[in-house]
Amino acid sequence: MEKKRIIRAPRGTALSCKGWTQEAAMRMLMNNLDPEVAENSDELVVYGGIGKAARNWESYEQIIASLKELEDTETLLIQSGKPVAIFRTHENAPRILIANSNLVPAWSNWEHFYELADRDLMMYGQMTAGSWIYIGAQGILQGTYLSFVEAGKKVFGTADLRGKFILTGGMGGMSGAQPLAGKMAGAVILVVEVDRARIERKMKEGYCDYIVETVDEAVKLVNELREKKEPSSIGLVGNCADMHRELFQRGIIPDFVTDQTSAHDPINGYVPNGMTFEEALELRKKDVRMYEQKAKETMAQHVRLMLAFQQAGAEVFDYGNNIRAYAKEMGVANAFDIQGFVPAYIRPLFCEGKGPFRWAALSGNPEDIIKVDALAKEMFGQDVGLVNWIDMAQKMVKWQGLPARICWLGYGDRHRFALKVNEMVAKGELSAPIVFGRDHLDSGSVASPNRETEGMIDGSDAVSDWPILNALINTAGGASWVSVHHGGGVGMGFSQHAGQVLVADGTVLAADKINRVLVADPGIGIVRHADAGYDIAIKTVREKGVRMPMLKDGMK
Repeated sequence: MEKKRIIRAPRGTALSCKGWTQEAAMRMLMNNLDPEVAENSDELVVYGGIGKAARNWESYEQIIASLKELEDTETLLIQSGKPVAIFRTHENAPRILIANSNLVPAWSNWEHFYELADRDLMMYGQMTAGSWIYIGAQGILQGTYLSFVEAGKKVFGTADLRGKFILTGGMGGMSGAQPLAGKMAGAVILVVEVDRARIERKMKEGYCDYIVETVDEAVKLVNELREKKEPSSIGLVGNCADMHRELFQRGIIPDFVTDQTSAHDPINGYVPNGMTFEEALELRKKDVRMYEQKAKETMAQHVRLMLAFQQAGAEVFDYGNNIRAYAKEMGVANAFDIQGFVPAYIRPLFCEGKGPFRWAALSGNPEDIIKVDALAKEMFGQDVGLVNWIDMAQKMVKWQGLPARICWLGYGDRHRFALKVNEMVAKGELSAPIVFGRDHLDSGSVASPNRETEGMIDGSDAVSDWPILNALINTAGGASWVSVHHGGGVGMGFSQHAGQVLVADGTVLAADKINRVLVADPGIGIVRHADAGYDIAIKTVREKGVRMPMLKDGMK
């Protein structure tokens, strides 16, 4: 029996590579596969069904070896998790360029992807899995929290959800942020998850408070906690289609309903009902096509119940896992009567260039993050929401792997903040460099018509020029590494997106890069939305002096 591999990023200041940028890439790749972080590190799976950090173990080992030998004037190329070349470039160029899961449009579907994956020619990089900047469930925590808060403002006129009830599904690597996000918003949140082990893991990580086995137990606990207006999170073991039906039949209508099951992948993500979890896994092995069919049929049931809750008065929204598209394929004609979370709540933030910015301490020392938190509160003290967020995160978020923080910062703020952090590194106020990155779910880095770019007012939902331009300008600006992926979040054929990571190592070169990359990267988001005609984005362009040769008056 092969010995189990335990991957853990090095800590401290001793370098294994020839520079901090290469070291940062190596440590963040290893951090993605830390058992504290990854869903299934044995299979190189970080999150989201089969979202991997490297194609196979041989590729992983060669990536590490290549990073250790990589010069400051060279660039390593990664093709779907496999290192394929090293070329001479220059010190201002990215040290790593990554392309994951990209297929020519007519071939961009799960069937063709699996044909290639079975021949070891491709892997699914999800978003931050294959771009080595996943930081555990915290990475989506603030965005989920903001969605709940904005939904509360819309429905109840308040961001305080105490006494309110959220029903959702999924407690995996990304969806596992939901229970804590709901609790942070003040609600009682019930998360249905078919795999008991996932709920148990989130309880150990401090993301979930209770685990129950039956709807009776869940309802009793929800009612008790709502009565006391005690923010809490509950994991219910079961299948969403079954649990939601039982709740609805009892006349229990939550205030909010959403879903974050891995419905983007009907084979490796979503689990069909009508059988035990173990029986479903066995069916997947024996008859994958039958499994896929049953999973899609269950998604249809699931969405019909979400629509029923909506008709009964609940605020129902899709959190971007593509469950509506599969439900529509299975005959739920009105699946898209459920609104997406971006057009419903988040797009105004995108119009200002705001999105899920993040940073990690390469030292492994939590005190470095605490010091950076203090800087953020000092620099942006007028932003009450940001200060409250950091205070809550410090109290409620446990570290997973390398200490890290997520914080939605926008155009004009990201580069000023990163420059100050770079100065702290230069002065020795931090024990090692800080790595800055973001989710691919950012204001200008993704085209995803069933998620981030759903319902664009100019009809440009599916235009993927924008993420490609994002990757190109970040490469030209000298980001430490840049990635271009396909299919993240919603599955093959449904999205194109890009990521960038930047290392603040205290050098003048790093400051130069920060001044370029962390202006252009969020700037693309403002430009993308201004070009579409959003008034908030157009106003931001004019106020911030962003140069757009063909800026027009807005439409909304």
